[in-house]
Amino acid sequence: MVLLVLLAAEGVTLVDVRGLITWHIVVGALLVPPALLKTGSTGWRMVRYYTGGRDYRLAGPPPLPLRLVAPLVVLSTLALLTTGVLVGVLGPEAARVSRWGLPVSLLFLHQASFVVWVVVTSLHVLGRIVPAVRIVGNRAASAVDGRILRGVALVVVLALAVWVSTIVLADSAGWVHDTFRHLRPAG
Repeated sequence: MVLLVLLAAEGVTLVDVRGLITWHIVVGALLVPPALLKTGSTGWRMVRYYTGGRDYRLAGPPPLPLRLVAPLVVLSTLALLTTGVLVGVLGPEAARVSRWGLPVSLLFLHQASFVVWVVVTSLHVLGRIVPAVRIVGNRAASAVDGRILRGVALVVVLALAVWVSTIVLADSAGWVHDTFRHLRPAG
């Protein structure tokens, strides 16, 4: 649910990316640690299921359509977040030129990965939103083993997210200044 709230906030910044570039960068950087935690915990469940873990076998696999789209969700998420951090840190001019032998710019790769990500992640969220809301609303779910460890992991990840966002924002000042480039007198 933390990811959904952060993703909604990031979606708001897309209404006016240039005007909200600072918020876009901050929220985007805040998304990195929780997204990695979600990817890691989901990967753990997958490994435990396929290695025959009893509890994981009893819970059963996710529906086939979600299993098919899962690799695309993971790959597009990693591509989106990686290119986003690189674009933010490298700055507007560096992000708009091709680098490292790539035929397109990092900014283009970030935008293209977003298009793929929004399609596959929307499918994933639509398939998972009802069960997620049920779990959050179910008081019995709080009695599941590991509740304290999950809470500690979430607090640590959120603290890490704040730390990462301050570093990325500090390194991405060029975007904030570039946003107002059109207001500077030609000279």
